[in-house]
Amino acid sequence: MSAEPSLARELTATQLARYSRHLTLPGVGITGQNRIANAKVLIIGAGGLGSPIASYLIAAGVKQLSVIDPDSVELSNLQRQILHREKDQGALKVASVQRLAVELNSEVAVHCHATYLAPENAVELFAEHDVVIDGSDNFATRYLSSDAAEITGTSLVWGTIFQFAGQVSVFDPQSGPMLRDIFPEMPEADSVPSCAEGGVFGALCGVVGSLMATEALKIITKVGQPLTGKLWLYDALTAGVQILSFDRDPQRASVRELGDYEPQSCSVVVSGEEIDVTEVEKLRAQGQLVLLDVREPWERALATIEGSIHLPLDQLSGDFWTQFHWEPGTQVVTVCKTGARSVRAALTLNAARPATLAPVLSLRGGTLRWLAEIRGQVVNY
Repeated sequence: MSAEPSLARELTATQLARYSRHLTLPGVGITGQNRIANAKVLIIGAGGLGSPIASYLIAAGVKQLSVIDPDSVELSNLQRQILHREKDQGALKVASVQRLAVELNSEVAVHCHATYLAPENAVELFAEHDVVIDGSDNFATRYLSSDAAEITGTSLVWGTIFQFAGQVSVFDPQSGPMLRDIFPEMPEADSVPSCAEGGVFGALCGVVGSLMATEALKIITKVGQPLTGKLWLYDALTAGVQILSFDRDPQRASVRELGDYEPQSCSVVVSGEEIDVTEVEKLRAQGQLVLLDVREPWERALATIEGSIHLPLDQLSGDFWTQFHWEPGTQVVTVCKTGARSVRAALTLNAARPATLAPVLSLRGGTLRWLAEIRGQVVNY
């Protein structure tokens, strides 16, 4: 934390009016607001979680808010990422944070980093900030964040969302356990689908992100008890909340240097044979291709490969093979949006495939890659 601000610091009349609801709070008051005004916070990700986090920290009046995210705004982001507007499509997400500060609280200095958090920059960035808030969407970044926090002694607020569920915890290397104490090893990439494949309930981002901002402000103002050593679990379908406790693992060695991290989103990757777009087109030209689209009907309304047949993944079974007459040499290729569900579909079909037929393949990159390479169309949803 930056040097403790003077308790006698005077707020301007405008600041007294702006922050009056903090000033009247027991345990916060002028001292707490001065601590907020002296704090430097780093947010990882300017998406679903980063949107409410940035909004509330800017409103609270932190001294400096840094945000790191390399992505640009897409139409599908607007369902849950409330920082962005329709006109922002194609622009960097971090630019939305800068604009919000100008419009909401111009006293907050916003530092934008349009890049990935990586081993090359993590330690330096963490050391420059009092609190880091991890709103990333992949395992590699989450473990990198925890390790960098442990090395630098920086408090880390951590949160995740998936479909209708959310999790939040605080990792304080000075006084409590870290991510590796509760989840020692980074999970395999196929353990959780991405938001694009599995979906996410839009308003859930507000619930979880707001709690993450709350935890950060508690750490800064030194009020209440942060979720150190606790894992907060939320189920939006039932409005159920659980809080689990966990401790440091006495057998775990302290993290003293960063390791190797794979910077990939938590998309489903499972074993299975894949085929490239160019090879699919060769089979199509030879009249040997059956292209099976396993997406949902509404997805085909947005983008479709002509000539494909449709059977949603949840309706797929071994009976598929009895529904058609199969000519010798026919190659079945499954396709979805980006290639995750189609791999699962290929595995399902291959498990019941007649021995006389060729193994089912999955189209690498899915419908979106086919449209980009064959039609020159960039489609996002």
